[in-house]
Amino acid sequence: MKSRVLQIEGWQKIVHFTDDEAGLEALISIHDATIGPGCGGCRVFPYESFEAGLEDVKNLSRGMTYKNALGGIPFGGGKAVIFADPRKDKTPEMLRAFGRAVESLHGAYYTAEDSGITDADMAIIRKETKYSAGAHKTNDAGEQIGGNPSPMTARGVWVGVKAAALKKFGDASLKGKSVSILGVGAVGMELARLIHEEGGTLVVADVNDKATTEARERFGASVVSPEDAAAADVDIFAPCALGGAINEGTIDRLKAKVVAGAANNQLKTPDMDEALKARGILYAPDYVINAAGVISVGLEILGTWTKEEMTRRTNKIGDTLAEIFKRAEAEDSPTGAIADKMALEVIAQARKAA
Repeated sequence: MKSRVLQIEGWQKIVHFTDDEAGLEALISIHDATIGPGCGGCRVFPYESFEAGLEDVKNLSRGMTYKNALGGIPFGGGKAVIFADPRKDKTPEMLRAFGRAVESLHGAYYTAEDSGITDADMAIIRKETKYSAGAHKTNDAGEQIGGNPSPMTARGVWVGVKAAALKKFGDASLKGKSVSILGVGAVGMELARLIHEEGGTLVVADVNDKATTEARERFGASVVSPEDAAAADVDIFAPCALGGAINEGTIDRLKAKVVAGAANNQLKTPDMDEALKARGILYAPDYVINAAGVISVGLEILGTWTKEEMTRRTNKIGDTLAEIFKRAEAEDSPTGAIADKMALEVIAQARKAA
């Protein structure tokens, strides 16, 4: 395996790994390690260019720095991407090579599931590295702990959607509320279930027709094209696919009064934060609302995962968002800017205490 460190201002370390024999090309990015080692999932995606993958892993790892800080876990921002189509390119050899790449960093980065990675994939990766999480384990009482973070992520997003609904509509209940979900994969589908069971109505969109068919059959969801999900006439828009859903092409088409979803990097450009505020749309900052998955991973790594603690941490996402909304209103600032400010305050305190 070959590796080279990319010197990029603002990031502690980005390493490019290649293993021709195993078919691996990957990037592991550590944005900031003030609070602790980098922690974040691995994404498998067929990027159109090396530059596109590099930009994604940079943005994702930076988001993890802020997510972990506000999530209250002692880890810095880390992320990995593998250049491959997860539907046809993944092999056990590729995944084991990635595991060796993670191991070579000697604990500077802990990996877990993200888009394109499954439980079975993680089992293969764990054969080569001890610096991974997201594995189902059983404690002394016979209770299952940790595991696939997707259900925890979805529940945290659901809590966050309710917090946003309380702020915008004066009622946290989603009964009678309409929600457009862009992306009904593992997290989006579970979020759809939670909203449906609470009495909300759903509009769904996904490039995978099987997923939208399932959502229609299980939850009575209406189906629209991915291009039209942001323009649906609903109360809440929940981006749960890849990033950039809020962009110059969608911002003026939004009819929802709340943007609150599971996707990372929902704002294509930083100015979208101010643009949402100008339109009176309440934005639940992505790395705050979707933090339950990495919180679960962090507690698993620390050996402190319990159902009670995970529930408490997940519910706290709503409290954190409420504080962001309150400060944004008081300071007349976009919610995303306030979230960044709060995360940087946590990091500055850690740096001062070091």
